[in-house]
Amino acid sequence: MLDGSSPQAGKIWKKAVLHFSYNGKKMTETFLICNTGSHTATLGLKWLDAYNPEIDWNSHTLSFLHNPPDHVAIAKEEEADKDPLNRVPPEYHVYTKVFGEEEFNKLPPHWHYDIGIELTEEGPLNLPLYSMTDAKSATLKDWLRDELKAGKICTSKSSISSPVMFVPKKDGSHQLVVNYWHLNNWTKKNIYPLP
Repeated sequence: MLDGSSPQAGKIWKKAVLHFSYNGKKMTETFLICNTGSHTATLGLKWLDAYNPEIDWNSHTLSFLHNPPDHVAIAKEEEADKDPLNRVPPEYHVYTKVFGEEEFNKLPPHWHYDIGIELTEEGPLNLPLYSMTDAKSATLKDWLRDELKAGKICTSKSSISSPVMFVPKKDGSHQLVVNYWHLNNWTKKNIYPLP
């Protein structure tokens, strides 16, 4: 019923497709037929979402400000721009190397202001690895090999280890996640307020 409950006076016993017009707008909707008491017909939330009428609660009337589209436009696929610098102002051309592929595939250089991780005290920071299937283990080895080769990561000589796992993404692929939970517990917290 209107409040989401089951009809008490009887069950829905028929479905009908009706063509009707309101305010000069022609519509076709599927109605479920049951005993609704004093209501002749009820247009539900799906209909309100589809047509989005303006409701005047004082006069109990509906009006349509716009027509819903009869078709949907799909953007056509375009080829990649051969020279993307055409759309960049000339004064910014000196910075193009920063956004290029070669800079993306390497780590930035170390500076004197690199941030270190300060630990509060010694603790059990070496954790056992999570068990993985053979497929995930092979994926991890491939990922490590590719990232090392690209220069995005470097071989660690640290005595601290953190387990890794793969989290599924919406597109079906997997995202590598490092579990730093124990390391975070032993890290000195930054006491400076953030702006």
